[in-house]
Parts: sequence; C-alpha cells; structure tokens
Amino acid sequence: MSDNSQLLSEMNDRTREVFRRVVQGYLDSGDPVGSRTLTRTMSEKVSAATVRNVMSDLEFMGLLGSPHTSAGRIPTQQGLRMFVDGLLEVNELETNDRQRIDETMGRNSGDVGGLLDRVGAALSCVTQGASLVLAPKHEAAIKHIEFVPLAADRALVVLVFSDGHVENRVFNPPLGATPSSMREAANFLNALAEGKTLTELGTTIRREIDNRRQEIDVLARQLVDSGLAVWEGQGESYERLIVRGRSNLIAESETEGFERIKTLFDDLERKRDIVEFLQLTEEGEGVRIFIGSENKLFSLSGSSLVVSPYMNADRKIIGAVGVIGPTRLNYGRIVPIVDYTAQLVGKLISNRS
Repeated sequence: MSDNSQLLSEMNDRTREVFRRVVQGYLDSGDPVGSRTLTRTMSEKVSAATVRNVMSDLEFMGLLGSPHTSAGRIPTQQGLRMFVDGLLEVNELETNDRQRIDETMGRNSGDVGGLLDRVGAALSCVTQGASLVLAPKHEAAIKHIEFVPLAADRALVVLVFSDGHVENRVFNPPLGATPSSMREAANFLNALAEGKTLTELGTTIRREIDNRRQEIDVLARQLVDSGLAVWEGQGESYERLIVRGRSNLIAESETEGFERIKTLFDDLERKRDIVEFLQLTEEGEGVRIFIGSENKLFSLSGSSLVVSPYMNADRKIIGAVGVIGPTRLNYGRIVPIVDYTAQLVGKLISNRS
C-alpha cells in the first residue's frame, strides 16, 4: 500500500469528507475553500471551528495549503495525487462530448497524419486544454539498413521496410567515421534486423552490443547508437508529436502563472523530451494522470497531463493521445474523454491497415 493510500485509509469519515469537499470545491471554482462554505455542505452538522481544526490537521499532513492570508485552503500536489488515486469519481462520457469527437473522426478520409491532426483539434476543443497526439511510427518489419556518407560531419541512414516503405534521415556521425566503419555498422544491424520492427530492433541491438563488445569496432558501435537515436530521439519530434490548443492554456493561467505557461509553450514549440512521452505510452495500458512535478515533460509549468496509449490490431501500443492543462483540471470529465478518444483512434488506424 502506498503512503497516500495508507493515509487515506486511516482518516475518519469527517476528515475524509472535509478533504474531498475542499479538493472538489477547488477543482470546480479555482478558489480556496473556507470552513464556513464547508459547514453548509457537510453531511453531518458541525461547527466552523470543528471544520477549521480538521483543515489544520490536513494542512499539517501536507495535503492542503493556504495560498495567501485567506482562511481558505487549496490542495497541495500531494493532496491532488491522493484525491485522484483514491477519491476521484470518473464520470460517464457525456453524450455531447462523444458526438463532437465522433463527428471529427467521421471524416475518415485522407492519411493518418490528417486524421490525427483532427483528433488533436477535437480534443483541445472539447476539453478546452492543449492536446498532444503522438503519431505511430512505421512498424512494419525491417528489410534493409544502410549508412551513406555525405560529408565529414554528415551521413544518411536509410531504412527499407518489408512493405516497401522507405525512410531516410540525415545525422551527424561520430568523429572519424569512415565508409568502412559505416559498412560494418550496417552489416551488424542487418544481421539482427530481419523480420523485426524498429521498436523490437532497438532492444535487441543494445543487448547484442553489450554481449559482443569486443567484436564490434568502437566507431561502428557509435554509428549504431547515432543511427538509432535519429529515430528514437530528436529526429522524430517534429513529425510525430502533434500539439493543438495552446491558446486555451493562456485563458486558464493567472498573472503569477504566466511565466510557467510561457515555459510550457517553449517546450511545446521545440517539442522537447519526446523520448519521455514515448516512455509514458509504453509503461502500461489505460489512462494515466501526471500532476505537476510528477510530469517529466512539463514539470516547470505546474501543469497536469492526462494521457492514454492507443493500440493497433495486434494490441501493440503505437502512439498516445493526451490533454495538458492546469493542475485544476476537471479530471472526472477529462479521463473518459481521453480514454474514449484513444480507443477510437486505435480502431480507426487498425481498420486502415
């Protein structure tokens, strides 16, 4: 049992109700919740002084905080985490939300990129947050890999897939790379690649390099790492991460939070840390919620991310959809929207293939 779960289980009914009502009140209004407000909504008749004492205890436990001289309280990041994990009531997907998403998806023409762009626009519109859509990478089996020198500091890595699809990217080879070391790197990769997808190949390569370190030239090893990095890191960011609805975040930000939102915008514009976003999608099925600094991608922004992977017909995770906004998100409404959208995208992409 986690510390938060244990803490929640040890609370008496009154403390749990005060905590839940403070968090829900803050999520609904964005304002601190005071003891007088709570006394009017509590299920049992208690005095404002009693509620204040409970709120003080919750503050001592690190679950509530006082934003300024107001007598009201707001949840801390730890408090929000505990609420989401233990007390959040996820709503049924609202009919209007479902219809708006379905209408966007219904125009099932054009390529996958166009479909996912519409998905992002629909998600940001329905949730009034910024949407993130991670497009699938090409997951057919690899047929051939080749390194082509272009200049002393530039080379081309070419991937040919079994379905005839070809991708090539320019990258910076390690210092001292020669046509000979490039051939050795390509031969090493081709010996391992046959019948494997790019994702499967990455895991195999790292294991083989560790096992056969003495057999493989240092430059060839560096070339292999450089070639893989083109697909797994910065090389893909501009093609695979679709961001829509940045302007919605401005409307949600307060003056003191504007610098955090600007930092988030800068991150989104550069589409940094896509590797971390990929990892979020590969760590398990279902919707995941990252609050504040738990979110590796946007920890400086004080934002929350609700994200869910989507799968192909073989039940392999190939991408993700998500919504990012302030920590004061309507989680009960956003979670089913993201979940439904992810499942729908997976079905549509499976049908196309």
